[in-house]
Amino acid sequence: MAPAWEKEFLQGARDGIPIGLGYLSVSFSFGVMAVNLGLPVWAAVVISLTNLTSAGQFAGVGLMAAGAPLIEMVLTQLVINLRYSLMSLSLSQKADGTMTVLHRLICSFFVTDEIFALASNRRSLSRRYMYGLGLIPILSWTLGTALGALAGGLMPAALRSALNVALYAMFIALIVPAAKERRPVLLVILLAAGLSCLLRYAPALSRLSAGFAIIICALTAAFFGAVRWPIREEDRGAS
Repeated sequence: MAPAWEKEFLQGARDGIPIGLGYLSVSFSFGVMAVNLGLPVWAAVVISLTNLTSAGQFAGVGLMAAGAPLIEMVLTQLVINLRYSLMSLSLSQKADGTMTVLHRLICSFFVTDEIFALASNRRSLSRRYMYGLGLIPILSWTLGTALGALAGGLMPAALRSALNVALYAMFIALIVPAAKERRPVLLVILLAAGLSCLLRYAPALSRLSAGFAIIICALTAAFFGAVRWPIREEDRGAS
């Protein structure tokens, strides 16, 4: 009979398998994009191994290729990935006695949207379960990046271009369900998209760099949504 710690770890690993399978395709696209933008294969793999943040990585590599200054990269990553801090704070309320400060810091590294969704459904979180839950997604994300980076150099240009288009379709698919369920979410998305078009095509604003455009669009749309449609405590409890 397996000891309790082994059962917890294996349960986490099993729960992480569907997440890992989904990460393979997304990270494959990232690997292709990174190589297309001039990064060596090893650099793309190291980025995925040490970051595990899809939107942040795609934006970061684009800024690197454009030669953006360091402060722009830092601020862009802060805005894009700030939600992970809030997710980690929420999960910390479920941490059991095995979660020392060191283990909390390690587990916070692989908190993503999908891992947060699974972990938040449990009554308590042990370090063994969280390590198992994060193992497969991290390995899959890194493996997918490596495969995409290696394949990117062998694919014809037309296929690489098609994968870049498919990437945007994937991000759209992520926001459509929430936009269909809640009208405020749809309006916030439309506001961010409208601001992005304005910053891209308005003659007086088109010189603004991509990183600062992301920051302005995200913060403006999020601030407007928070002020216009705040989530009250009774609504939070009902959800």
